[in-house]
Amino acid sequence: MRACRQEAEILWNREIAPGRYRLGLEAPAIAAGANPGCFVMVRASGTGAPLLRRPFSVYGLIEERSGAIGIEILYRVVGPGTARMAACAGGDRLDVVGPLGRGFRLAEPSERVVIAGGGIGVAPLVFLARRLVRKRGGAEGVVAVVGAGCENEVLGVDEFRALGIEPVVTTDDGSCGLQCRVTDPLGGYIERQCPDMVYACGPTAMLRCVAQLASKHRIACQVSVETMMACGMGACLGCAVESTEPGVYLHACTDGPVFDAGRLRL
Repeated sequence: MRACRQEAEILWNREIAPGRYRLGLEAPAIAAGANPGCFVMVRASGTGAPLLRRPFSVYGLIEERSGAIGIEILYRVVGPGTARMAACAGGDRLDVVGPLGRGFRLAEPSERVVIAGGGIGVAPLVFLARRLVRKRGGAEGVVAVVGAGCENEVLGVDEFRALGIEPVVTTDDGSCGLQCRVTDPLGGYIERQCPDMVYACGPTAMLRCVAQLASKHRIACQVSVETMMACGMGACLGCAVESTEPGVYLHACTDGPVFDAGRLRL
């Protein structure tokens, strides 16, 4: 997968929940190499601040009969960089570098998998689910659990349903779905079905619990870590994550962002 830089035209920039946006970019060169779990670095073009690009998981591909012409990303407004993005409209351009990083390994069609997403961490998992369903010719054997703080923060549910996957939804305040942590129904499913693979993306505390569940039942587990990155290419070494090997650190931008859970000290 070779990264490239593009001045990508915005096709749409829709607020789908308070402070959460779905952004479509015309970027055929980036789309051609994008796989589930990879990311792009984005900055509003022609602006001096913020100076550094921001990392975003690829949410999906924009496809036409001729092939993929662009990518979608899902983002939450948290600072000046994302606030500037939210102010952009169709026809504006963003400075984009990608695709970057190491993505998910796809389970075999015969394997049962469970996908667990927390908050904005659902973004790479929707792309993953699309690829899994395409590879299998259907959604059989794929289960999804989606968690968030409240109903307004629940993302990806309609996309999973469109694939034939009815996700279990959890919220901290009980405003949507079950009032519990995403790891509660996940743990119950693992106890009953013992899947072959667990995929997860979300806050570190959630990933830690998911990894512990998978380890307890000796189930393969891949996690996509959420961490800030300055360059996205391994030059600044600012996205170090601690490995289980004493004294060894890995870098989310080049070694990840997807890792076998057993490699990380979460």
